[in-house]
Amino acid sequence: MTDKPAEPARGPVPDAAAQSAKGGVHVPVAPAAGWVNPLRDPRDRRLPRIAGPSGLVIFGVTGDLSRKKLMPAVYDLANRGLLPPGFSLVGFARRDWEDQDFAQVVYEAVKEHARTPFREEVWHQLSEGMRFVPGDFDDDTAFKQLRAAVEELDSSRGTGGNFAFYLSVPPRFFPKVVQQLKKHGLANAPRGSWRRAVIEKPFGHDLASARRLNRIVHEVFDPEQVFRIDHYLGKETVQNILALRFANQMYEPVWNRSFVDHVQITMAEDIGIGGRAGYYDGIGAARDVVQNHLLQLLALTAMEEPIAFDAEALLTEKLKVLKSVRLPEDLGSHTVRAQYAEGWQGGERVAGYVQEEGIAPGSRTDTYAAVKLGIGNRRWAGVPFYLRAGKRLGRRVTEIAVVFKRAPHSPFDSTATEELGENAVVIRVQPDEGMTVRFGSKVPGTSMEIRDVSMDFAYGESFTESSPEAYERLILDVLLGDANLFPRHQEVEESWRILDPIEAYWDEHGRPAQYPAGTWGPREADEMLARDGRSWRRP
Repeated sequence: MTDKPAEPARGPVPDAAAQSAKGGVHVPVAPAAGWVNPLRDPRDRRLPRIAGPSGLVIFGVTGDLSRKKLMPAVYDLANRGLLPPGFSLVGFARRDWEDQDFAQVVYEAVKEHARTPFREEVWHQLSEGMRFVPGDFDDDTAFKQLRAAVEELDSSRGTGGNFAFYLSVPPRFFPKVVQQLKKHGLANAPRGSWRRAVIEKPFGHDLASARRLNRIVHEVFDPEQVFRIDHYLGKETVQNILALRFANQMYEPVWNRSFVDHVQITMAEDIGIGGRAGYYDGIGAARDVVQNHLLQLLALTAMEEPIAFDAEALLTEKLKVLKSVRLPEDLGSHTVRAQYAEGWQGGERVAGYVQEEGIAPGSRTDTYAAVKLGIGNRRWAGVPFYLRAGKRLGRRVTEIAVVFKRAPHSPFDSTATEELGENAVVIRVQPDEGMTVRFGSKVPGTSMEIRDVSMDFAYGESFTESSPEAYERLILDVLLGDANLFPRHQEVEESWRILDPIEAYWDEHGRPAQYPAGTWGPREADEMLARDGRSWRRP
């Protein structure tokens, strides 16, 4: 007795599969011409962006940045399924280590600093692609070993010749490293592959040095291959500035000189210089964070709407702002530099800046900087932007406060509004990521009394998924070739053009003011705003 042929399926049969006469086996058939898989649509946000075959080489892999931020960020990306299975990590440093020693260092860094839970299977897959190359930046033999390691990973891990070189080293070594990469053929990608350079701040110490460094780097890597890290641009709340302004109708109509009185951008730290005396002394707060972080925040706050959310469109609008920045005519009255003196912070007595280990007693390096800037365009003419940054301040906080003008007329008597301040939109960059809108409201009761209240949005309460670390987003963007959140060399040079005259003035005029550790800065900074009839916000 023979088996009956399989009955045909009831209902319509999809064109994508045909049924064989034997046993009902389905044989895949090519999709119809013109058919597009919707999950492959680049506009579809249902699936995360995942890096293709690639590897990352970290120079200066033994430093704090690598241990606390970069290596944990790589693990967190792998743990979230955003790295390819064959992703490879190569460390380069002056240590007599084998591959397994390097893997142990990464393991310890991940266990201590990773944001996501540790999973053995993720670690096992990641650790198989780890290599270590010992040597100095002048060591040709070490760079030959690095090239051999890259080529071996291409064949064993399938990285496809795609590698990013992360320069987590002091700025004075940038030229030497990129020149060695060129000399040993590591900067040249095989056909169909890519090579990219990732450079940490500070990018130069003034305009002239930044231009020299740009010239050296661009002799080796094309401008679109160079990713300058400003980790603030990787923070969710900084990216939310663009969403807040350009995805909503309610803010943009009042985001201009007709309604805004002034803008304050604050970056306060509650720590001193720690063990960074060798790096920090001679650089100071203005060069360390105002030139990059704070001017980038200013540009995002003040820019016009870009024609698209891509690197070129964002660069165009941010450059317009930076080119429009105007310095005050009297730098002595509208800029302040200061150093923290000894004082009380966190319940303990702390040393002043010049008492820190490694700092010369006569050092004039600023640990606090405050500047008043203007923007010479139709939207912002006459609106001052106050920027301040400092160490050993009241608490750790970074925020942008857009403070609005008072109502031109009030029907209420002065006693009803004596506790009413100015309306404000405050974007909290860290640590309590979110936004506050401050406005006046009637106090419950029989009389008309109006007082400031706040409406608050917090990332941690509104979204179930925790925000990734800035370095997670930025490393992934490097591997994807997405330059939206990376300052271009033109922005770096324009930022130095703004800061250089201020630094030159400070070099020629006296010494930094003093402020006790644990306070909110020097008296001179309060006087700077008081001359304009304003005062600093207390974050």
